[in-house]
Amino acid sequence: MRRIRATAVLLGLLVIHGIAGVTAAGAQDPGSTVLSLKLNGVVDPFMASYVEHGIAKANHDGDAAVLLTIDTPGGLDSSMRGIIKAILASRAPVICYTAPSGARAASAGTFIMLACPMNAMAPGTNIGAAHPVGVAGAIEQEKVTNDAAAFIRSLADRWHRNASWAERAVRDSISASAPSAVALHVVDRIASTPQELLSAVGQGGARLVPFKMSLGESLFHALADPNIAFLLINIGFLALIAWIFHPGFHVSLAVGVITMAVGLAILQTLPVQLTGFILLLVAATLFVLDVKAKAHGVLTAGGIGTLILGGLLLFNPSVPTAQVSRPLIVAVAVGAGLFALEALEGSIGVASSDIDPRGTVRARAETWSARSAGEAIPAGATVRILEVKGVNLVVERAREPDAPPIETELARRSPGEPESEGARR
Repeated sequence: MRRIRATAVLLGLLVIHGIAGVTAAGAQDPGSTVLSLKLNGVVDPFMASYVEHGIAKANHDGDAAVLLTIDTPGGLDSSMRGIIKAILASRAPVICYTAPSGARAASAGTFIMLACPMNAMAPGTNIGAAHPVGVAGAIEQEKVTNDAAAFIRSLADRWHRNASWAERAVRDSISASAPSAVALHVVDRIASTPQELLSAVGQGGARLVPFKMSLGESLFHALADPNIAFLLINIGFLALIAWIFHPGFHVSLAVGVITMAVGLAILQTLPVQLTGFILLLVAATLFVLDVKAKAHGVLTAGGIGTLILGGLLLFNPSVPTAQVSRPLIVAVAVGAGLFALEALEGSIGVASSDIDPRGTVRARAETWSARSAGEAIPAGATVRILEVKGVNLVVERAREPDAPPIETELARRSPGEPESEGARR
């Protein structure tokens, strides 16, 4: 009987152990899937569309969770709120993960991290600097800041995180490294890899399924770059103002409208400053006026300086990741200046004095100092501008293609042949 009892107890323990094993295996659920989303770059309408579609797909397909990997300098408030609404409404829990090492969840990224029921950071990442920036005035900016502070506190309180730190991230632009964020109870844990994070939240056996942006979302999101915005805005300004002076040049109008529309759309996702934008407009105006007015390059020099200053002030300096490349600013300024000066090359003018070898030329309603590239040119002769050197032109005499020079006509006449009426004239 003792042996029978012992055998029964042993069998019972084995059954219990087997049930526990089955339960544990069920908790791991090796057949479950976690949808993987990547929030990289500026939080713009195209990124918001991608994340919202991904979360909707995870809910439709019955995924165990969504893993949202974040590396962003921030972005548009409306896009950020759209993402947060999708996270809070999701039946599948959304796990936010700032990664890889070197990534950050700044500005809008901080809000999104705090909106997730579970979040983590990889070593060497940071979170914070969530002060709202834009083109608002002082009074409006204070209202925006108060609203943002209340919103981020509500997100932190929802998941029992450090609401006081979250508010300071908005009002004082403070940041925290991954270890500090965990110690401050801003994020839940540090995880070196996605697999480590999934194991920590009970999804160790789940399979990660990547979800990619559509072609349209990917293309327009890639354009949301400060350097691209700066380049398109300047092209648009120059093209539109050139069209004002030359209404028949419709290509300039089309280029100006398209580039300005795209450039302004990109600026909506970035912390633009109105002062910088106005300076870019002034610079473009100076370049065009120098071609029309008798400024001889003075306005172009002013336009180059104004454009450089506008590029430096175009975006809020408190967001270091949203700045125009300085070499690009200089290259665009110099290129625009050369375009304004070299617009004369190849055009036709009239010698307003004898050019032998120096004199003056009237071109584009301006009087220029000029030097002949060859023979002496009499006053009143038509000239072609070969080169612009500073405020001086290098010119040659231009002749009508179908009207040979008078000396050629004289050479063709026989000795004693009377001059034609046209030659006498």
